[in-house]
Amino acid sequence: MKEFIIEFWDYLKISSPYLMIGLFASGFIHLFLSLDSITKLIKDRSFKSVFLASLFGVPLPLCSCSVIPAAVTLRKSGASNGSTSSFLISTPESGVDSIMMTYSMMDLPMTILRPLVAFITAFGAGILQNVFNDFTFQEEVAPKASCCHKKTQTQKPQSKLKQALSYGFGKLLNDISLWLLIGLVLGALINVIVPDNFLEHSNSVWGRFLILCIGIPFYVCASASTPIAASLLLKGMSPGTALLFLLVGPATNISNIAVLQKYIGKKGVLINIASIALVSLVFSYVVDYLYTSFSWGYDFHIHEHEHQSSWLDQLSSVTAVVLLILLLKGVWVEEVKPRLFKK
Repeated sequence: MKEFIIEFWDYLKISSPYLMIGLFASGFIHLFLSLDSITKLIKDRSFKSVFLASLFGVPLPLCSCSVIPAAVTLRKSGASNGSTSSFLISTPESGVDSIMMTYSMMDLPMTILRPLVAFITAFGAGILQNVFNDFTFQEEVAPKASCCHKKTQTQKPQSKLKQALSYGFGKLLNDISLWLLIGLVLGALINVIVPDNFLEHSNSVWGRFLILCIGIPFYVCASASTPIAASLLLKGMSPGTALLFLLVGPATNISNIAVLQKYIGKKGVLINIASIALVSLVFSYVVDYLYTSFSWGYDFHIHEHEHQSSWLDQLSSVTAVVLLILLLKGVWVEEVKPRLFKK
């Protein structure tokens, strides 16, 4: 138990400064890169629209659960099957928060490769959607509500900084708190329980195929998957296989697939799943080749907490405490409180 607590605390210290920066940046990205502005740029079936939808999705801080309403909004606003699918894939696979988490626990090549492959996957799926999927979404017209039932709420104007902080450290962190806490716990447990080099067999074709079969139907958010992948790397998993895990877990899940059939059709869902699986699998081998060919080595940042200077160690400890408090608060607000006080 003591060893687990030490590992968990180390994971918090390693990730917290970078995650705080990511959450801060996420707040401003959410503020200035609104869904309305994206919708205006990706409404047609063009190559450019798919490219922009894939590109805008990479930094946006939305998890797989919250990206569905955003994608549905885009679809209802006139976005094509291709643009909707591209946005739907690149957004949960990446984000400023998960990019910073990747750098904190892994290395610079993986930090660059993860969002790059997410973009390529999304772009490829979007092009295939526009070429092969002619599904037309017919929106059901809901009856208009009577104006007498509308309630007007007056809200005090907030500064841009306060709005950004409110989103980054409020709504966004609350949304990912449970999964991020689970990811940190599982990462620490893997470090303590799993023997070294135990996962070398996962780098085979069948090992990667198993990750695809598990990752596609089940869900883990991008930030939460990072500490798990970092621990798997320490136990013998290759960088390419770890990237495969990082991509397919956040990209889709069974509940999202069921919802999406209505908006992009069954063929559209199959195209998305096939694109995610094929591109992620191919790039898992490409990444392993790059690490081997350029001798990047596997010296990931997760080891570096032992060599921090005293003031950096103190700063990491402070941010770790703050992050833990915010995570527990998010779990209380989103998971515990609604169940305790359910009407």
